[in-house]
Amino acid sequence: MSIKSDKWIRRMSEQHGMIEPFEAGQVRESEKGRVISYGTSSYGYDVRCSNEFKIFTNVHSATVDPKNFDENSFVNYTGDVCIIPPNSFALARTVEYFRIPRSVLTICLGKSTYARCGIIVNVTPLEPEWEGQVTLEFSNTTNLPAKIYANEGVAQMLFFESDEICETSYKDRGGKYLGQTGVTLPRT
Repeated sequence: MSIKSDKWIRRMSEQHGMIEPFEAGQVRESEKGRVISYGTSSYGYDVRCSNEFKIFTNVHSATVDPKNFDENSFVNYTGDVCIIPPNSFALARTVEYFRIPRSVLTICLGKSTYARCGIIVNVTPLEPEWEGQVTLEFSNTTNLPAKIYANEGVAQMLFFESDEICETSYKDRGGKYLGQTGVTLPRT
């Protein structure tokens, strides 16, 4: 299994719609000024966070249960900047929609800009033939409020291609998050 380069990422996105919308290079500035970079890098793709957030709160004293998720566990927020309370958590989604090829496994890692501020990004692997907008999990590990900027880079996707096609893909087994759009909550 080998990591795929910028050339491969560009080809797969431009010819096969692997990432939409797609930036062929690194974007570091916008009409608003300097941004946290996003787009194609040497061996990965830096994704953007949309402006839709679900911020976890303890206002209703709900218990977080992945088998019986209580929507009172969070508040919905839409905006250019999301402030995550100290030692708290928020969900968001990528701007980009992904279509992962059958021979590829995609791993997501946080960007150093956020990691150095105590903000951890967690995303489960994007399995072969999974597609959708990626739900992003942000943990604010600090005792201070933390900002997440919408429409700017938040994490990097790394693409690994196997030398052998898998027997059963995510699509083959009818994965429950196939084709997800928006911030997607746990499903059982």
